[in-house]
Amino acid sequence: MEAAGAYAMFDGLGSPLTQTFGLGVFDPVTGEVVDRIEAFFRERGSDVFHEISPMADQSLLALLGERGYCPMELTSVMFRPIERSVSLAAKLNDRIKVRLIGTDNETDHELWAQTGAKGWSSEGDFGDMILELSRLTVKKGIVPAFLAELDGQAIATGALSITDGVALLAGASTVPEGRKQGAQLALLDSRLRYAAKQGCDLAMMCASPGSASQRNAERQGFRIAYTRIKWQLTLLPSE
Repeated sequence: MEAAGAYAMFDGLGSPLTQTFGLGVFDPVTGEVVDRIEAFFRERGSDVFHEISPMADQSLLALLGERGYCPMELTSVMFRPIERSVSLAAKLNDRIKVRLIGTDNETDHELWAQTGAKGWSSEGDFGDMILELSRLTVKKGIVPAFLAELDGQAIATGALSITDGVALLAGASTVPEGRKQGAQLALLDSRLRYAAKQGCDLAMMCASPGSASQRNAERQGFRIAYTRIKWQLTLLPSE
């Protein structure tokens, strides 16, 4: 649903995509607007999540606090220009090869989905959800999907979404036994080169503040645009 220029999306209970996007950035947010959004999620049995940009109207923070929301996650939103002859600051591992997954190869579709899910499974209880989402993403060709292989063995995945000349880097996952081999660096290099060929002039990605992912991205020319906050309202069973 759309409310006050923002989108509220339900992608299943527990999905990181079940939240609002852009709340307070385009239009003022009133209590009535938040009532509508909360009803949207309540009808589906979900808690309410808002990912809030610091560019949102500052009155929104007070409104969320008054309604019992709690901040529960910080994310650094990062960017870098993409030159036509884009290059990274680090040497790539020659043993790692990255390839773009074709839209008509079901074997590769499953390999990409399983590899990504295995990496996420080691980070928490996201494996099954990521596997289902990954299968749908690659099967439908929703975004270009990239696979990194070490000596012919799949160890890491990455994806790319392009809108209005901006390349959003996402889907980064490496299986535990394949880490610290340079797989994500190789995937970053391949995706930036692909984006440059598609005419993109800006890349963006997200990382946890102070994380290894953020530090690695900064080494490759990414800078922090802003830090966004995810807010949660836990709905009681009686609600």
